Amino acid sequence: MAFGFAQAFRTLGTLALAGAIGAGLAVGDVGAEQKTPSPGSAKGQFGAVGLPTQGPAQPIGFYAKGCMTGAVALPTDGPTWQAMRLSRNRRWGNPAMIALLERFSQDAVKYAGWPGILVGDIAQPRGGPMLNGHSSHQIGLDADIWFSPMPARRMTAEERQDLPFTTMLQKGKFLTVDPKVWTQSHARLLMLAASYPEVERIFVNPAIKKKMCDTWAGDRTNLGKLRPIYGHDSHFHIRIKCPSGAAGCTPQAPVPAGDGCDKSLAYWFTPAPWAPPKPPKPGAKPPKPPREMMVTDLPNACAAVLNAASVASMQAATYGGPSAASALAAAPAAAPAEDTDEALPDVGPVPNDKPAIQ
Repeated sequence: MAFGFAQAFRTLGTLALAGAIGAGLAVGDVGAEQKTPSPGSAKGQFGAVGLPTQGPAQPIGFYAKGCMTGAVALPTDGPTWQAMRLSRNRRWGNPAMIALLERFSQDAVKYAGWPGILVGDIAQPRGGPMLNGHSSHQIGLDADIWFSPMPARRMTAEERQDLPFTTMLQKGKFLTVDPKVWTQSHARLLMLAASYPEVERIFVNPAIKKKMCDTWAGDRTNLGKLRPIYGHDSHFHIRIKCPSGAAGCTPQAPVPAGDGCDKSLAYWFTPAPWAPPKPPKPGAKPPKPPREMMVTDLPNACAAVLNAASVASMQAATYGGPSAASALAAAPAAAPAEDTDEALPDVGPVPNDKPAIQ
């Protein structure tokens, strides 16, 4: 499948410019990470809550504008997963999401030759807008999975906090997967994640989507669930459907039919997604600066979610019961499954901030 790289490079200017753009996608959006929300904002209020609400689990609102009740935490350790960046307190999700992650981690070892998954951000204890890093992940139905495999040992909290990501992109090239990093195991992992009926979308970097379109020789039925969007070069983002009976959950439009290896993917290899905003017309009023999202901008029920009673402790709300919160903390990790693919290289840069919802 050809997307006219030469034409895209001519339009963008030079290969050096394209490489700079590619690098910019892999490096963290420092400004977004450092901007501190005001205490009265939705980010400030939801980011300050340490425990979920009591009561039944309900996603409220949309993936990028909502909150949740009755969240449960993914245990920090399992036989086939380890949770990362523990200080963020973002291991919380709807029970349907947490159950899927545990099942996926086990199936990854069994069917994809993957030694176990590293789980990044899911959601805050009561969902809502995060202090930094994401525009979605607000109702407990989104989760990030690292492209780095789980090591054969149990990492310390410090290692989980400091371990850099590994980008799948080749340095100095425009939206190109690095053949020294990418393996067939990565491809199998993505298609396994897409195989679950409850999974609606998996966000990946456009270069990774193109790689899958060009090389995946297996069943392509679920390939359309892989949605290209910038960033997501060091992790992929799983989104599941609103659970059955969740009346307050706002669903996203279904994924278009087909494998997605079409004009919608070709778009990402043109200058359009990377073009700067057009300057205002002479004499036009300057646009108002974006304001912080407030709790009143969220569904009405989210104000009550903020004020609801908390569960007794993190252990009490850990998926699988209190024993699951600590039973494996000191246990050695399972040995990685044997894999003939090329070993992954040293870790690389941190991916950029989450984009707008696709």
